[in-house]
Amino acid sequence: MSSPQTEAPGVERFGYRQELRRSLGFADLLIYGLIFMVPIAPFGIFGGVFQSSGGMVALAYVIGMVAMAFTALSYAQMARAFPMAGSVYTYAGRGIAAPVGFLAGWVILLDYVLVPSLLYLVASAAMTSFVPGVPIWAWLIIFIVLNTVVNYLGIEMTARMNKIMLAAELIVLAIFLVVGIVALAQGKGHGAALSPLFDSSTFSWPLVFGAVSVAVLSFLGFDGISMLAEESRESTRRLGRSMVFALVAAGALFIAQTWVAALLAPNRADLLTKGDPGGTAFYDTAEYAGGHWLSVLTAVATAVAWGFANSLVAQAATSRLLYAMARDRQLPAFLGKVHPKHKVPVNATFLVAGVSLALGLYMSSRDDGITLLGTLVNFGAMTAFLALHVSVVVHYVIRNRSRDWWRHLVAPVIGFLILLYVVINANIAAQVLGFVWLAIGVVILIGSTLMGRRPTLSAVTPEASE
Repeated sequence: MSSPQTEAPGVERFGYRQELRRSLGFADLLIYGLIFMVPIAPFGIFGGVFQSSGGMVALAYVIGMVAMAFTALSYAQMARAFPMAGSVYTYAGRGIAAPVGFLAGWVILLDYVLVPSLLYLVASAAMTSFVPGVPIWAWLIIFIVLNTVVNYLGIEMTARMNKIMLAAELIVLAIFLVVGIVALAQGKGHGAALSPLFDSSTFSWPLVFGAVSVAVLSFLGFDGISMLAEESRESTRRLGRSMVFALVAAGALFIAQTWVAALLAPNRADLLTKGDPGGTAFYDTAEYAGGHWLSVLTAVATAVAWGFANSLVAQAATSRLLYAMARDRQLPAFLGKVHPKHKVPVNATFLVAGVSLALGLYMSSRDDGITLLGTLVNFGAMTAFLALHVSVVVHYVIRNRSRDWWRHLVAPVIGFLILLYVVINANIAAQVLGFVWLAIGVVILIGSTLMGRRPTLSAVTPEASE
């Protein structure tokens, strides 16, 4: 039996040079995905999901996990066919056609480029609430500089930091769950035990799917594992499996923590009618369950997780997407430069840091900055995932005559329909801005084609798509 090292696919057969360092194993990929999704992500958006789901927070995450599971299966299939950096850009470009890949990459850029800004902004606002003497812009700079330095030093340094941060987040989550369960045993709970999963007084499918469109923000990140395909020493099968494992593990953690929190929420009626404009619903619940110390612990953990751990891997993933598109001459060539020592896309890393700082400073001056960024991130990801599902069907069923009906037709179609419903029911402002972004991409594509620079990808050898 060959070792994982020898099974690792080479990008040379796709017409590229192997420039990034292959050093990541299955555990590194799994941890990367979990950190990107943030095991305690529901802490920061609990109140909003509670209101939009009519109190059925756990149900929103269950449906969100199922919807994303179909997407993870499609990612796994395309990662086996095309084990390269670039995610949906690569899969749609090679699975369907290069121009489609450009548009898919352009749309998911809306997700990847904005995600670091959103994370930095949320974390900086949280830290300012605890240390009012330090303004938001200062926290933004601190978080961005720290993450940029770690990413600049190489993917191994990023992987080591991921392990430390994941352990810290899981410890905080375990403390909350233990204290919360003890509080429930003491009679502090509100409502029926199954109400976070189903409440007949508030249930409706449009309501629940509307909540799912918010809850899926917590699941975005498992797909980031695909960005590290050229830095993985694992086989393509294990690369895809790491995405599915990360999604299921995160989903189980999300459901457990929101179930306990929903039963303990002390201001249930206000959350349902007024929402959570201050974003403190989870921390208020933690204080009700265990005291002020637990409220502070969960709030600080959220700030650090979003501002450092999650932003760290988001910046790494975004730089790999820019690198992949620049390598194919679909973005400026300077973004394809790899540092000779650290083996990272250095210019792309610095560009992401600069954009994150500029957007973070601008959005921090808007009252709806966090909400607007969040809805745009969701819309960009969901739209790109639609192209992913189509690429599975085109590449495997139409082009290669696959008869694996479940993995190559049924599952992608189900995933496509679920996400289409979520996109249709998304925030109106996100739809408008998202389609404007897509239209800009179409104009750029048409302009490039007219100037003789129609998107093309290097030739794929026959065995690459088996």
